[in-house]
Amino acid sequence: MRRVVCPGSFDPVTFGHIDIIGRAAKQYDEVVAAVLNNVNKRGLFTVPEKLDMLRQTTAEFDNVRVREFDGLLVDFCRVNGIETIVRSLRSVSDFDYELQIAQMNYRLSGVETVFMTANPRYSFLSSSLVREIAQHGGDVSSLVTPYVEDRLREKFDERRDA
Repeated sequence: MRRVVCPGSFDPVTFGHIDIIGRAAKQYDEVVAAVLNNVNKRGLFTVPEKLDMLRQTTAEFDNVRVREFDGLLVDFCRVNGIETIVRSLRSVSDFDYELQIAQMNYRLSGVETVFMTANPRYSFLSSSLVREIAQHGGDVSSLVTPYVEDRLREKFDERRDA
């Protein structure tokens, strides 16, 4: 069975993430969408909230599993029998950054990295941009699913009410 991991913070999951996960799901037997639990970084959403949104937005793909990980991605891959990481490239600057990580991951563990170019419809898209737009009440309906849009609205309403 050919298994890959699509790692990320998914804070929140966007149409760009879903596009890459879906394209990987067509190429591999199983795709693990892995949410990084980075204890040194406080995101907008908690890990359980990110897992929930990711499960909701990838439910159409029968061969996608959603998991959480912390520590090194290569350790997660080793424990779970995953030999390939799938990463998205939106720009040349993404490539410069991702290439260094891919080479280090290969050196540490032999895990390969496969790069998928971002769909041009989403090449500008990032979770941080979505958060900023949503924080200021902007329309993110073309960037995230309705479920994620509702979660963003609820999150920022909670912060305003606090």
